[in-house]
This record gives sequence, structure tokens and C-alpha cells, in this order.
Amino acid sequence: MERHCQTEMPCADVICKIWKYGNMEITALDYIVFFIFVGGVALFGCSFWFRSRKNSAAFTKAEGSLPSWVVGMSIFATFVSSISFLGLPGDAYKGNWNPFVFSLAIPIATWCAAKIFIPLYRNMNSVSAYEYLETKFGYWARVYAAVCYLLTQLCRTGSILLLLALPINTMFGWDISTVIIATGVITLLYTLLGGIAAVVWTDAIQGIVLIAGALACALILTFSMPEGPSQLFEIAGSNGTFSLGGFGASLSEPTFWVVLIYGIFVNLQNYGVDQNYVQRYMTTKSTSDAVKSTLFGGLLYIPVSLVFVYIGTALFAYYTAQPDLLPAGTSSDQVFPWFIVHGLPTGITGLVIASVFSAGMSTIATSINSSATIILSDFVNHGKKNVNERKNMKVLYSASFAVGAVGIVIGLLMMRVDGVLDAWWKLSSIFSGGMLGLFMLSLVCKKPKRAGAIAGVIVGLLLIAWMSLSPFINEGSPFYEFRSPFHTYLTIVFGTTSIFLTGFIITKLCDNNEPFR
Repeated sequence: MERHCQTEMPCADVICKIWKYGNMEITALDYIVFFIFVGGVALFGCSFWFRSRKNSAAFTKAEGSLPSWVVGMSIFATFVSSISFLGLPGDAYKGNWNPFVFSLAIPIATWCAAKIFIPLYRNMNSVSAYEYLETKFGYWARVYAAVCYLLTQLCRTGSILLLLALPINTMFGWDISTVIIATGVITLLYTLLGGIAAVVWTDAIQGIVLIAGALACALILTFSMPEGPSQLFEIAGSNGTFSLGGFGASLSEPTFWVVLIYGIFVNLQNYGVDQNYVQRYMTTKSTSDAVKSTLFGGLLYIPVSLVFVYIGTALFAYYTAQPDLLPAGTSSDQVFPWFIVHGLPTGITGLVIASVFSAGMSTIATSINSSATIILSDFVNHGKKNVNERKNMKVLYSASFAVGAVGIVIGLLMMRVDGVLDAWWKLSSIFSGGMLGLFMLSLVCKKPKRAGAIAGVIVGLLLIAWMSLSPFINEGSPFYEFRSPFHTYLTIVFGTTSIFLTGFIITKLCDNNEPFR
């Protein structure tokens, strides 16, 4: 979900530098606000201990008792990350509103989720997103999808822990390793104690604070222009910053059509087959509540992302009118954090930084809880009719601890990697692209062939690996001519499509009378 906010700058450099100019501007009040907010969120999550410890259903889906608006806010917060908060304004600052096109695909994805995926999962009454694949292709498909998901979540946890530790190191001077371990332990603690209820409720709080912070930044920027708000629109309009991108047919550039198609596939994957979302569908009281939550959370992102890109444009106008306020050589990724530190009132700076940090904590908590759920449902309890709830809770606690611990270790190991976020994007493309293709095949074909699915996965993964890794081939290499000519946004598009088409063709060749749904 974060991939649409890619930056051209190595992420370690970006995060390390974003606060470097503003250290001295952060006041004691900002520190107090930061620690109170982060600590309060953690304590609030821990307060769900008495509810989550009852049984596995309480830990993994809150016994289907959560209000639809809370789940909707959680879906929104799951979609919005701290990377989105910083990345979208940076992209809009250096270019235009092309990243906003990604949001225009969300209505399609949420409609498909409401009409197809949510009723499917709710009717199966399964907390696992991948049980459905077993019914169509056999247990191998379920294992394949589950393993891919677990690998991506481990890498995701480690990456985010490191990305959160870097700015904290810059702000407070704390050792990066210590911050990684402390953040991981705190997040793991309230995840272990509170279960999915804690994750969803803390998501909701963090989502509200993120929206408030974004709106505050947008308003302050608008009314801080030397000649009033009209100056902002004059500068932005004359420089074409409101453009949604080119409408040409190029597949090597992020045109309007490339971003839109990319957004459709990514959002279908998120809302249709991602365990983080599927698990939330099961926390509501009914299918209709799950649909309401999804539509609310998904559609809420559209105006919020509009605020994010507007902030980027407003920053462009603000510093164009007052260039002396921005240090020379500041990259687009550093501009918004610079404004957070130097342009916001005391106290609000601390709150915005805390909301960005806690959003990352929430993402980690989601990964831990969903991974533990997958381990229990797809592996430990597979094929078992009678399960012992005490044993289930032990497995969930042990799995959560193991995922959190491994995530911390990966975070520590990633300290040696240049371009952590870029590496995470490549891995997520390789692992996740196949799942959507398999689901599409199972939904279109009434009786898809197992051989077609296996062949499709192989073809799709090879294509995804080529598109993801070939750009790293140096110009002097004899394999340079075999580099992918396509924009990286199209990796998931081509990979998913190839898996579906390969499986579909083989299915049709094996049975020319294959009916359609």
C-alpha cells in the first residue's frame, strides 16, 4: 500500500535528513506532547487485555463486536502510513498532483470488496484470507499465499522499525539499535495484551489525529502566504502544479493512465486479498457493517490524500514566495518535515511528529497480529475440528512474540542496507503479486485447473522478478539490453495479469466447456 509514495532518494538518507535542520526548533513542549501521545496510545492498547484474553476469536477478530465506524477508521489508518504522510506532499512539491490519481482507483476497489470479497469471507466465516484458495486449488495454494504474506510482514516490520528509529535518533540523539528494540518491545506489548481490538481502536485514534494534523498544516500554510491565500493559487497555477500528469500512451513514465491502472491493481489487492483488511472485515457485527466500514475507510482516503497533495503544492507556493525561509539544496522529501519543525506552532509540531511515529507503530502492530492469526489458522489448526482455546491463545501469544522478535532482528540487520524502503518495495512486489492473480483466476473460472494455477504462479513470479530486479543491471553489463523498459508501477499489473491469463488459458485448454460465473 505504501508503494505509491515512492521517492527517488534512498530512504535512509531521506529519513536521516528530514529533521536535521530543525533539531533546535523543537521545544520542551513538543517533547512532552510527543511522549504523552505515544505513551497514551500504548497504554490504551494495553487496556484491552481483559477482552482479548478470553479466547482466540477475541484476539483475532474481537468476537465480531467492533463498531463499524471504528473499523472504518482502522481501515483508513491501515491504508495511510507515516510514509504516505511525508511522501505525498514531497511528490506534489517536486511535481504535480499525479500521485492523487492513485486515489481515484479506490472506489473501484472498495466496490469490488463490498460486492465480492466481503460477502465471500463472511460467508466462509474464516479469519484467514487464504482459506478460500485452498477450496479452489488445494492446500498448497493456501500455504504459498500464507508464507508469502508472512515473509512480507516480517520484512515490513523490520523496515518500519528502522525507518522510525532514524528520525528519533536525529531528534533525541538516542542510539538507533536501542530505539529499534524499544519501539518493537512497546508495540509488541500492547499487541500481545490487546489483540485485534487494541490494534483497531488505536488505529482509529491515530487516524483521527493524522487527519487533524494534515488539516492544521494545510490551513496554516494557506493563511501564512505573505499576500494572502490567493497568492498560493496564483503561484501554483502558473507553474502547473495542479496537473494530474500526462495523458500519453507511454508505459515507462508515471502518466495518468499508468498511475490509475497501478492504483486499481494495488487497491484490489489491498481490499480484496490482504490479510490486514480481511481480518478487519471479520471484526464487525454483520456483513452490512463490514461493507459500511470498508466504504467509509476507503473513500475517506480520497479527500485526505487530496489534503496531502495540496500541502505539497502549498509548500511549493509558500517557499517560492519566501525562498529565504528554506535552506538551499533542501530536497523535496525534506521540505514538509522542515515546515513541521519550523512553521508549525509549538505543541502542534510535537503532536504531528508523534502522530507520524505512532502511525508506524500501528502498522507494526497490525503486521504482528495478522501474522499470528495466519500461523494459527493456516498452519497450527489446519484440518482440526476440535481445538483447545487455551492452546490457541498460547500459539497466538507465542507467534506474536516470535514475529515481533524476528521483526526487531530484521530491523537491526537492515541498518547495514542502503535504500531500505526500496528493498522493501521490491520484496513486496515479488511476494504479493501472485496472490491477486490466483484470486482472480478462482473467481472467473468455476473449476480452475490446479496445473494452470501452478504454471501461472511460476510465470508470474518470473515476470515480477525480472521487472523488479533488472533495473539494477549496470550499463556495462552484457545483460543491460534485457532491462525492463516498463515503469515499476506496472510490475504488479503485468505480474498479476500473467498469472491470471496463464491459469485461465490452461484451464480452458483442459476443458473447453469451462463455465463462467
